[in-house]
Amino acid sequence: MLNRNFIVKNLEKIVGKENVLHSDAERYCYAYDATNSNQKLVMPDAVVLAQTTQEVSEIAKFAFKNKIPIVTRGAGTNLAGCCFTPLGGILLHLSKMNKIREIDEGNLICKVQPGVVVGDLQDAVAQKGLFYPPDPSNLKVSTIGGSLGLSSGGPHTFKYGTTKDYVLDLEVVLADGKIIRTGAQTVKNVVGYNLTQLFVGSEGTLGIITEATLKLIPKPEATGVMLAYFEKLEESAYAVGELIKSGLMPSVIDLLDINTLQTIEKYCPTGLLTDKEAALLIEVDGSLSEVVEQKKKVVEICKRSGACNISEAKTEEEEQKIWKARRSAFASCAKIAPDVLTEDVVVPRTKIPVLVKGIKEIFDKYELVACIMGHAGDGNIHPNIPLDLRDANQAERFLKAKKELFALALRLGGTLSGEHGIGSEKAPFVADAVDAGALECMKAIKKLFDKNNILNPKKIF
Repeated sequence: MLNRNFIVKNLEKIVGKENVLHSDAERYCYAYDATNSNQKLVMPDAVVLAQTTQEVSEIAKFAFKNKIPIVTRGAGTNLAGCCFTPLGGILLHLSKMNKIREIDEGNLICKVQPGVVVGDLQDAVAQKGLFYPPDPSNLKVSTIGGSLGLSSGGPHTFKYGTTKDYVLDLEVVLADGKIIRTGAQTVKNVVGYNLTQLFVGSEGTLGIITEATLKLIPKPEATGVMLAYFEKLEESAYAVGELIKSGLMPSVIDLLDINTLQTIEKYCPTGLLTDKEAALLIEVDGSLSEVVEQKKKVVEICKRSGACNISEAKTEEEEQKIWKARRSAFASCAKIAPDVLTEDVVVPRTKIPVLVKGIKEIFDKYELVACIMGHAGDGNIHPNIPLDLRDANQAERFLKAKKELFALALRLGGTLSGEHGIGSEKAPFVADAVDAGALECMKAIKKLFDKNNILNPKKIF
C-alpha cells in the first residue's frame, strides 16, 4: 500500500499545493456523495482539483503507474453511490474545469468543460434563443460531467430525450493518461464504433471526460404548465396513457402522489391541493397558437380520465412557482426524517398503473412511507422513502422493500435505473437486469479500457 504522503507530494507537483486537499477534515468532506447509505465510509487519500485536460492526463499517468484508484466527481449529487471512494485513492474534483468554451448558434452546438453547472448552461444558451433540454431536478448544482456520467434526464425526457441524445463529441482521458476524441462536431457521424455513447452513462469507469460538444435546439416560443388533480392514483396513471395515445407530445408529464403533494406543501407552500391522491404536472410547448390548442386537448383528456380539478399557470411567475414545488420534492422529504432514500426504476409506459399500485403495496407491507413521484411520460418513477438509517429495523425493512421493488420493475419488463445510475448501491442487482452474455461483454470492455481497474472501482459490477 502506497504512503499517502507520497501520493500527495506527487499530485502537488502536477497541480500545485493549493489544488490538493489532504487534511482529515477535507478528505472526510469528499468521502461521500448525496447517497444515504449504511456503507462503510472510506476517505480518499487526497482530493485534487484539476484545471486542464493536461493536468488530468498527468494525474491519470501517475495513478496508472502506481495502481492508485481514481474516482471522478462533480457536484456530488449522485444518489446511487457513484462518488464513493471504497478503496481510497484519488478523488478527482472537476469543479474548476467549469468554462463554457463556445456557443455556436450557426451549428446549434456548444463546447463545455465537465464542471459547468447544467442550469448555468441552460441560462447561457437561452440568452441566444437556444435550448439544452436535459434538466435533472438538481440542475442548479449538478454538473455536465455528472450528467454525462449518468446520462441523466429529468422531466423533459418524454419529449426531448436524455443527455445521451445531445452528445456529439467528447474529449476523454483514458486510464493510462492517453487523451482521445470520440466523435465529431456534426449531427451525423457513422465513422467507426460509437465511442461517444460508450462513455456516456459509464459512471467514470472507462475514462475521464474533460470536454463535451453538445447539441442544442431552438428554444420553444411559449410554454404552458398545468396541474391536473385526481381523486384516485390509478386515474392519474390512466390519464398518462390517454395523453400518450392521443398523439400529443407534452414536454413534461410528471406524477406526484398524495404523500408528495402533502410533504411539498408542508415545507414549501405553493398552493398545492393536498386532499387528492395524485396530480399530474403537464407542460406543453411550441408556438403560442400551438400551446393554446395543446392545453385545450390536455384539459379535455384529463377531465375524461377522471381529473377533478385542473389549474393552469397564467403567467411565467405562476409557471415557475409550480416548477419550484416540483423540484423541492426531495428536499421536502428530507424534512420528515434524517434520511431519504430515492429509488429510480423504469417500466414501459403502459405498465405505470401496475408499478404505482405495486409500490404502494410493497412499502405499506414494510410499514414505510413512500412519496411516489417521477417522470410518468417515460415510465421513470422515483419513490422517495424518508426514514432513519440509525434504526436497524427500518434499514432492514427498506432493503427488503427495495429488493421487491426491483423485482417488480423487472417483472414488468422494466429496468433498475433511468437516470440515477448503478454505482455501488445497485451493483448487486445488475446481473438480474442484464443479459448474462451482455454483462460479460461489459466486463470485457471495462478491462480493455481500464486493465488496472483504477477508474471508479467497485461501481456498476
